Amino acid sequence: MIRRSLTLALAVALLPMTAHAADLLQVYEMARNGDPQLSAAESNRLYTQEGQVQARAALLPQINGEASLDRTRTKADGVSGSTTSKTRTYGVNGSQTLFNWGQFADLRAQRDLSKAADYTLESANDNLIIRTATAYFNVLVAIESLSAAETNEAAGKKQFDYADKRLEVGLAPITDVHEARAQYDQARANTIIARNTLEDAYQALTELTGQPVRDVRGLPEDFRPAIPANRGNIDQLVTDAMSRNPDLKAQELQVSAAESSVSSARAGHYPTLSLGGSWGKSARWGDSTGGSSNTPDATTNSIGLTLNVPIFAGGATQSRVRQALATRDIQQDTYEQQKRALDRNTRNAYQNLVAGISEVEARRLAVVSAQSAYDASQVGLEVGTRTVLDVVQNQRTLFQAQLDYAQSRYNFLQARLALSQAVGDLEIAEVQDINRLLTVDATAKLQAQ
Repeated sequence: MIRRSLTLALAVALLPMTAHAADLLQVYEMARNGDPQLSAAESNRLYTQEGQVQARAALLPQINGEASLDRTRTKADGVSGSTTSKTRTYGVNGSQTLFNWGQFADLRAQRDLSKAADYTLESANDNLIIRTATAYFNVLVAIESLSAAETNEAAGKKQFDYADKRLEVGLAPITDVHEARAQYDQARANTIIARNTLEDAYQALTELTGQPVRDVRGLPEDFRPAIPANRGNIDQLVTDAMSRNPDLKAQELQVSAAESSVSSARAGHYPTLSLGGSWGKSARWGDSTGGSSNTPDATTNSIGLTLNVPIFAGGATQSRVRQALATRDIQQDTYEQQKRALDRNTRNAYQNLVAGISEVEARRLAVVSAQSAYDASQVGLEVGTRTVLDVVQNQRTLFQAQLDYAQSRYNFLQARLALSQAVGDLEIAEVQDINRLLTVDATAKLQAQ
């Protein structure tokens, strides 16, 4: 599951990034190539897989070579002179495990952990999609918030100027001017906050991708959310989540590995059997006060079985068994907790998706109503049937409605991705489907305002 480019066309499309707005798919590809969390997950998978290699290696033949050259000087008490001898040896030793239940159990545990690492990396890829989409949508919401804030500020300035002129000709009380001034100052503060929020959202996207992204694409005004065709049955979605969610599958394998670790700990009570053999050659030569002596080279060959029967280890073996049992219980409880949480999160994501359709439509109508109320209050102010306070209040309502509408649209897309993540089928095709909905150059729209 090493990261790679989606397509050559996408790589080419990334080159003129500064010339046009980046879409979600392009930003995701940048994150795949630059996100340190995903890189760490890949390294962790490689690290875990080596445990299986090492556990298997313990069951394969072990061959060692050795060589030595020794010089020994001996002087007997009361005797003049000394003896000096030299010894040269070299050989090869080999062994092969025939029965070692602990090593067999360790291999099973490491195989499960290796598979769990694959699912953990898959989950990290899914999480990257969610984090990228969240950061991307936060930028879009911040852009729309800034757009609404600037519009609100301009309207507040207009109301303040209007109230001030009416005060000069005696058609409005000073309180109207104060109210309009307060609204205008608040609108200016909101614009400053919105601009800072947008800048922070840009920085969050840069943190994820490793390079700046300033121009992004957003949803059109006529966006109407809809539930995908394969998301109609919540019970089936929960069933799919239980069988396919990578986090749950990884934890299930962690439980299986813990079971094998219990067997490995209990194997401390079992005998082990191994086959061993060696070949060696040695020679000795030296001299003494009376002369010298040499021995011819001697070759030694041996082969045999070794049975090791544990008798008493001070209680350490049984302690390791109890420790392994406690670890297994922890993994089983963690699995049950994740299973229950997954059931809840899947149902919640589905409800958010269903409710999101109605919410987006309700928020859209709220903007229409708030705009109509604001326009009507403007007309009423001109003909004397409404006060500046009425206009200010309607202006606040319109501003909040615009923010809520922008947030609800992108919340729906995030709920769609969250449901796919819970079910375990969050693929690049899902990102491509959502990306096709993003057709508006949001940054250019803000700059042209």
